[in-house]
Amino acid sequence: MKNKKDLYKVLFSVVTPIAFQYLMSSLVSASDAFMLAFLTQDALSASSLAGQVAFVFSLFYGAFVFGCNVMAAQYWGKGDAETTEEVLAITMRYALLVGLIFTLATAIIPEKIMWIFTKNEVLIAYGANYLRVVSLSFVLTGFSQVFYGIMKVCDRAKLSSLIGSLAVVVNIILNAVLIFGIGIFPEMGIAGAALATVLSRVFECICVLVVVLRKMCPPLRIKLMLQFKNNEIHRDYWRYTLPLLINQLGWGGGVTMYSVIMGHLGNDATAANSIANIVRSMIASLCWGIAAGVGIILGGMLGRGELEQAKKAGGSFVRFSIWIGIGSGLVILALTPLVLHVIDLQPGAEHYLKYMMFFAAYYIIGNSLNSTIISGIFPAGGDTKFGMICDVITLWVVVVPLGLLAAFVWKLPVLVVAAILTLDEFVKIPAVYIHYMKYKWVKNITKETEEKV
Repeated sequence: MKNKKDLYKVLFSVVTPIAFQYLMSSLVSASDAFMLAFLTQDALSASSLAGQVAFVFSLFYGAFVFGCNVMAAQYWGKGDAETTEEVLAITMRYALLVGLIFTLATAIIPEKIMWIFTKNEVLIAYGANYLRVVSLSFVLTGFSQVFYGIMKVCDRAKLSSLIGSLAVVVNIILNAVLIFGIGIFPEMGIAGAALATVLSRVFECICVLVVVLRKMCPPLRIKLMLQFKNNEIHRDYWRYTLPLLINQLGWGGGVTMYSVIMGHLGNDATAANSIANIVRSMIASLCWGIAAGVGIILGGMLGRGELEQAKKAGGSFVRFSIWIGIGSGLVILALTPLVLHVIDLQPGAEHYLKYMMFFAAYYIIGNSLNSTIISGIFPAGGDTKFGMICDVITLWVVVVPLGLLAAFVWKLPVLVVAAILTLDEFVKIPAVYIHYMKYKWVKNITKETEEKV
């Protein structure tokens, strides 16, 4: 990269389609919430809680894809397509295995799964119905998400964004048709939202297969996927993926505990929390896209041996992420009156939502900085362990215990509990920045050239 202008030009060429895909995906949750709110608040709350199962699954396939990107970005940047295909096969193997487990669990014991999140019998019944219908989507999602990841690495980010966005449009249209029973279709309510998800996953898997068959992205080598050979690439894959998986499960488990805590504080708290999370996720799409783009760009630079340039680029990305976080927070504040006007909630839930939107506005500033560094910069050079340690300690030693004490021991007001549960991003900023300045992430992890500055 000759200068910062060129650097940001490349960044946005990668980030724009990725961020748009994240945004479109978050629109599915938004459309579910908006449409189900027209039925009952119970349906809205139940779908939000049942959706936590999909969130937990995303932690697994997210770690597998992150691990794939850590290695594939450097090998692809180096021009080694054969090793990139091997990494793809390894990633697909584990994504499909875990997807099958989630599919079977939600199809067979949905009531027991819902019981984890709430003791409300009405919400359990609604949620179990949703999970039973949506169960097939997990294994389908595992397949499509792995290919989305490899497309981004291999300069096909726009293609993955197009497929993902079309699938979202299909999902939203089917939501309306199946939830409300438009035309010849029966009114299915919350089960319609679940069926729409499954059908949209079928659509995107078909599109992915077409892309693969037309050789527009690296192919999936079935023999490599089925071959459990513990070779050097396989060991390297788990070397970088295991810390990411522990990090994902530690972080995601903590976030899921937030929903569990709020789910036990009443229907109003659950509904308000679900809406605030959806809005925050939509606005955070750009932050997550930047983190993904940063990882791909820096990974390619490091794989080519451009270590000093990558170090300087990392500093530019860190500063940029802070401004993006501030801008995102202001957007959330600006959207708050519109959200309160559009979403029909009970007075208690509406009161909670107004303040939870403010919490989301300042939370996203820390999230933008941390996601860029922990999920983008560090993994680009194979530094995946620090994020694991940092997130697990922050959530499980500090924030989750404080939240549990505040909610169930000290019996503090709902909004105080919600505020406590947004502290994690700011608690870890000092440790994250100190580790960043050590530059352990400035490293080429490909086998032929292992050098470090």
